[in-house]
Amino acid sequence: MSSLNTEQKPEQINSKWFTDEIDVLFSKLSTSRLGLNENDAKKISIKHGKNIIHDGVKESIFKLLLEQFKNLLIVILIIAAGISALIDQPVEALAIIIIVLLAGVLGFVQEYQAEKAIDSLKKMAAHTATVIRNGIERVIPAEDLVQGDVVFIKAGDQIPADLRLIEVINLKTDEASLTGESTAVNKHAKSINTNKIPIGDQKNMVFMGTNVTYGKGVGVVVATGMNTEFGKIAMLLRDTENRKTPLQNNLNSLGKKIGIYAIIIAIIMSVLGFFQGYPILSMVIWGVAVAVAIIPEALPAVVTISIALGVRRMVKKKALIRKLPAVETLGATNIICTDKTGTLTQDEMTARLFYINNNVYEISGAGYSPNGTFSSKGSDVEPEKEINLKFVLELGALCCDTTLHKYDDGYKIVGDPTEGSIVVAAAKAGVDLSKHKQSDFNRIYEIPFSSETKRMTTVNLFNGEKKYVISKGALEVILKSCKLFLIKDEIIELNESLRKDILKVANDMGEKALRVLAIAFKPHFEDNYNNIENNLIFGGLIGMIDPPRPEVKLAIKKCESAGIKPIMITGDNEVTAVAIAKELGIMKYGKSISGNELEDLNEEEFDKVVEHTDVYARISPSHKLKIVNALMKKGNIVAMTGDGVNDAPALKKADIGVAMGIKGTDVSRDAADMILTDDNFASIVSAVEEGRSIFQNIRKYLVYLLGGNFGTVIGMMLALAFTLPIPLKAVQILFINFLMDGLIAIALGVEPTELGLMKNKPRNVKEGILNKDALKFIALVGVLIGLITMGVFSYALNIGLSDEKAETLFFATLIFSRLFNGLSCRSLVNPSMSMNPFNNIPLLSSILISVLFTYAVISFEIFREAFHTVKLTGVEWLLAIGCSIIVLISTEIYKYIKKIKTVTD
Repeated sequence: MSSLNTEQKPEQINSKWFTDEIDVLFSKLSTSRLGLNENDAKKISIKHGKNIIHDGVKESIFKLLLEQFKNLLIVILIIAAGISALIDQPVEALAIIIIVLLAGVLGFVQEYQAEKAIDSLKKMAAHTATVIRNGIERVIPAEDLVQGDVVFIKAGDQIPADLRLIEVINLKTDEASLTGESTAVNKHAKSINTNKIPIGDQKNMVFMGTNVTYGKGVGVVVATGMNTEFGKIAMLLRDTENRKTPLQNNLNSLGKKIGIYAIIIAIIMSVLGFFQGYPILSMVIWGVAVAVAIIPEALPAVVTISIALGVRRMVKKKALIRKLPAVETLGATNIICTDKTGTLTQDEMTARLFYINNNVYEISGAGYSPNGTFSSKGSDVEPEKEINLKFVLELGALCCDTTLHKYDDGYKIVGDPTEGSIVVAAAKAGVDLSKHKQSDFNRIYEIPFSSETKRMTTVNLFNGEKKYVISKGALEVILKSCKLFLIKDEIIELNESLRKDILKVANDMGEKALRVLAIAFKPHFEDNYNNIENNLIFGGLIGMIDPPRPEVKLAIKKCESAGIKPIMITGDNEVTAVAIAKELGIMKYGKSISGNELEDLNEEEFDKVVEHTDVYARISPSHKLKIVNALMKKGNIVAMTGDGVNDAPALKKADIGVAMGIKGTDVSRDAADMILTDDNFASIVSAVEEGRSIFQNIRKYLVYLLGGNFGTVIGMMLALAFTLPIPLKAVQILFINFLMDGLIAIALGVEPTELGLMKNKPRNVKEGILNKDALKFIALVGVLIGLITMGVFSYALNIGLSDEKAETLFFATLIFSRLFNGLSCRSLVNPSMSMNPFNNIPLLSSILISVLFTYAVISFEIFREAFHTVKLTGVEWLLAIGCSIIVLISTEIYKYIKKIKTVTD
């Protein structure tokens, strides 16, 4: 499906699905409420293709190869080769053409690999959909959806295909991206008896790429891929150009500046050479070669590969980068604002305590297995014999969307872990969860949970007799809605004394790091659903624990040494949040603030405390935005996690928006720069480390290349200044450029993460990629290489060696000096000789290839004429290598002194 020509389009049986009754719809699509079976789905997929919006026609491989030769300097070089042939220098002309071709092929390979890496990342970022296949609810990649699939959607989801709705509960969708209508659209599942109706009025349809803002529903896939409404629009937009990342643009700008300086230097040196008696045509060719040697033309490709490969490494560490510029920002992050549940904790909620009848019950068992016992005051009890215990737990389970399933490898839940703990507790109490799917337990009405309301309310039939309003949520919210209290066989007034008792029990649970949820209910006798959340009967409390992830403690310690401050932001109560924060090491010296306290602080007051707060509890998504704004205003680089629809503004505002891959909504994932595929805080820290490493590798590449190029220019300028022969021919300059700007530079771009990288403070984003330390290193290396090569060249001439021999020695010394510089640039801080040489096999391989190529062009007669070299003796080889190693020794001493100075400072 990679080419437009081979694209298959699903056959559309009917484009007016909104007119069909549901049974007719099922018949036309050969499906049912239980969905398709897996075999039928595969057949439909093979026949009609994947549910994807195709990109525009990609550049052909041949065109990509030709692009490498559009560079102005490359074109000038090809012309120069033609001039060389005309002035009777065919061997040099051929050598120039070969090197230009090799450089072009190398550039093509770099760009092709970068494109493939980025394409694979796009596939990893694909959305998922919840469907029924073989009668079982499961999550599949959205691209595997086919016509006839039955799909579940809820608030926060992005619609994965065009669906005809068959069930809805208070469903609203945002269709602004498709219709331009800014207000959410109310949806229903009834057929529409008209043949002509605009998309915006098709209230029983939802469309690919739009978002669910409220409620939930079930729909049947009626169109996929390019046959969806979005697909039709995409046909008009498919040839849009890919934009470069800001980092690439910045580096391209740097490359252009270097290019201007290179051309100026090349012109000056060519003019000097001409006035020293060299032919003008030779000097033109030579000047172009000098300019090519100075300009890091492989910079964009090396940067793209470094980022793409780094991003692929992040994927292995469970962090998927959606926007490449985020990689640059990651390395500078100094604050991580993180959710608690599932990110710092294991997201396997287990009920531990239950409060009912003014009595506390303990529940045993771990995870989602429905095996466990109840006890009270140290003695086992039978839930069915405890008045109201099983009843209230059953009410709680009815007010949950989460279901419990038994698989070959054990029990698992489909849905929210918090709800999962209630469902499992009900099963432990003997509640038959399977009967809840029967008509006797139908859910008649629902007010879905939201971060603002902190509760979920349903109206259910109970045993086909009574209708009950059931509400579960945060204690302070539920308690405000209750006027009565269920105790034993009676319902009494919920007085202040009882309220204090309830709050004390909840506080005790919180101090044990338990998350507390309240359950309330009331019989419902009305036909309408107005004010159903008022005047409730308090049923009980359930205390559940989500234990911290064991790897998070280590990640928090790593943050501390790396100068990164983790901040917990949670909807949980303050007592529970602080208990977990202290256990993990997040809260040491700072303070905690609740959502209510945050509301009472004005901007000026909040600015004073924001950097001294470690925990925010009972926080809503709007508070997250306030926190991000305050932290960023103080110059911090902030990463913010989120999973809900309303988290999207904070994720967009943060320097790095981090969405949850497992429990996150499509809206939050679309707003984020990075997605955690395991929802784990430790993965954020790993990604920050990888981001630092990528940035460091790009800096190493630039320092290595510019230092070497600077040294080459200094060596040649010194020769011209002292009216010595020009030490390098044009073809030799191009040969060195091919080795250094290609093989070695790419190998440095894939250097593994340095040890101790997370013991440094985050970099200052204002200092740029070439900071003062990098510029000092470039200057040191450039001067060293220039003096060493010029020293060897001058020595060779002084002892009477021929110009050709001296030039060959300059050529060999320059190459070895730059190779030793490559080893030194493995780290700009730590002694490179202390690093494991086998950690970067590509660099060792590139150095070996460069040495063999250099030996070949100096030692074999077939190459010597082309490259204007003469054979060196063993002593002369030792002279070139021995003097070159001074570069490595000097830079290692420089790093050692700098490290000692840093420690003493």
